[in-house]
Amino acid sequence: MATVRICVCGDIEVGKSSIITGLVKDTFINNKIQPVLPPITLPPTLGTPDNVTTTIIDTSALPLERNNLRKELRKANVILLVYSDHYSYERVALFWMPYFRSLGVNIPVVLCANKSDLRNNGSTAQVVADEMLPVMNEFKEIDSCIRTSAKEHHNINEAFFLCQKAVTHPIAPLYDSKEATLKPAAIAALQRVFFLCDKDQDGYLNDKEIHDFQKKCFDKPLSDDDLSNIKTSIQKWAQESASERGIDENGFIHLNKIFAEKGRHETVWIILRKFQYTDSLSLKDSFLHPKFEVPQFSSAELSPAGYRFFVDLFLLFDKDNDGGLNDSELAALFAPTPGLPSSWLDSSFPSCTVRNEAGHITLQGWLAQWSMTTFEEPKTTLEYLAFLGFESLDKGGTTAALKVTKARKRRNKPGRVERNVILCYVIGSRGSGKSMLLSALLNRPFNSTYSPTIKPRSAVNSVELQGGKQVYLILEELGELESAILENQAKLDACDLLCYTYDSSDPDSFSHIVDLRKKYPQLDQIPAVYIALKADQDRTTQRCEQQPDEYTNALNMAAPLHVSATWSSISELFVHLAECATHPSTAFPKSDEEPVDYTTMYLAIGVSLCAAVTLAYVWKKNLSGPA
Repeated sequence: MATVRICVCGDIEVGKSSIITGLVKDTFINNKIQPVLPPITLPPTLGTPDNVTTTIIDTSALPLERNNLRKELRKANVILLVYSDHYSYERVALFWMPYFRSLGVNIPVVLCANKSDLRNNGSTAQVVADEMLPVMNEFKEIDSCIRTSAKEHHNINEAFFLCQKAVTHPIAPLYDSKEATLKPAAIAALQRVFFLCDKDQDGYLNDKEIHDFQKKCFDKPLSDDDLSNIKTSIQKWAQESASERGIDENGFIHLNKIFAEKGRHETVWIILRKFQYTDSLSLKDSFLHPKFEVPQFSSAELSPAGYRFFVDLFLLFDKDNDGGLNDSELAALFAPTPGLPSSWLDSSFPSCTVRNEAGHITLQGWLAQWSMTTFEEPKTTLEYLAFLGFESLDKGGTTAALKVTKARKRRNKPGRVERNVILCYVIGSRGSGKSMLLSALLNRPFNSTYSPTIKPRSAVNSVELQGGKQVYLILEELGELESAILENQAKLDACDLLCYTYDSSDPDSFSHIVDLRKKYPQLDQIPAVYIALKADQDRTTQRCEQQPDEYTNALNMAAPLHVSATWSSISELFVHLAECATHPSTAFPKSDEEPVDYTTMYLAIGVSLCAAVTLAYVWKKNLSGPA
């Protein structure tokens, strides 16, 4: 916020103008002041909350000026409501606060009891107890209260400081004064802060973690005495919440509750804003969704820093060291987030990636899942990197965990596609074995039970190519959305390879591929591999104009590979698919003619040019010789 706009309200003769003049002149002006002062703008000064500019608007309580008052109230960020005696105090509850509500003015109010120099006003403690607290309990809009004297220049600066702080560090979102407790949204935000600062995830902030937290939030060290005093304050409330192990979550929440109760809620806001929270206690949209563009024909992948972060996260939450994340460990890991990404739930996570025998996601499966998410929905990965506390060493934000691949164009030309994550659509007739192919990629045991695929289904795993390079292969079965996806050019552009499958034991299976290719000629622009599944069963003649081998031969493409999900050699198929996707020209029709070798011609031309240059040099030298 660049400017705090303060509207000073109250009855006639309560000292509104005197308070404003006292702030500007730094002394009491005894001369008659004009009824309503013009707007005053004060530049940021040392000690101003968040270094904001302040505009102060004086108002009149006269009925004739009521329209101007309404306009100013609706433009204000905070109201300084001034009263000075018993009559004007009663007007606070009976007129002013209901009046603000009737206008729909939903901004904080600072209650100011002016003219404290008058003896019959009583002590500050008495005024607070008898006057201020009752009206504050009745009207939650009142942020804070203060007792001032314009004549003695007492608490004038402090009154306006409270107004500034009510806007820059509002108490209302944090604390429920009626219930004397932090509000649920504030507690949830502080729980996430605790989670991110508890680096070893032992449930305590140890001394080092507390010092790191102090440095991150306040840019200054915390002395041993200060740390000891903090622990003592917590122990008075709950002995077990502060010990040699550190401060637990309940103690951390209670400490911030103390800050709010003692009027130090700016301390809580400094913490929350350092962790990217807005005034509504939601994470900043620019933090959750930073600018990250993926050009056409390019893709998004995790960078080395991104993979490192997810590896460390896995190892930190694999508490039983069994090499897998069980349900409770996953729940603990995703505690500072809205839960599993919706795309994971749609794909029946974790069945779409690698699990161990107990059904728990392995490190290999964890990295494969995030690789697929980043490829398909980079914005989801960025959002969860923010929730989970990714921090870039070069201050690049969460985008430092991602990278964009080089644009892939002219796939039928020789060359390698520089990608580490590749997408292959598995296409074929019902019952051809597509689902079992996906299960085989995940090393799942063969299951002969047929279950039709309704919505698209994916599987992802790492595949090691020749030479040792590792890539992540995503196989996607399109289900009943096959036609919609194949008609969508953007979906086809994202695809690296088509895997045409048919059941070699079913005579009607291959015709589905032929029909698809006739219906969608745009498929010819994508590299493809033909696979004959269920090769462990008796092969049958296909009811088709051409048999599969003849069909692929007419296309000048490799004959279908005969494989079975029951064979251990099925893993070689996934390597072949990955190789074809990374070298797409190998999966296009081959040319009938071998390319002409111009090497001999180039050598002959080169020799002739050298000879000509030599002859010219000799001739020129002879001409320049002695006569």
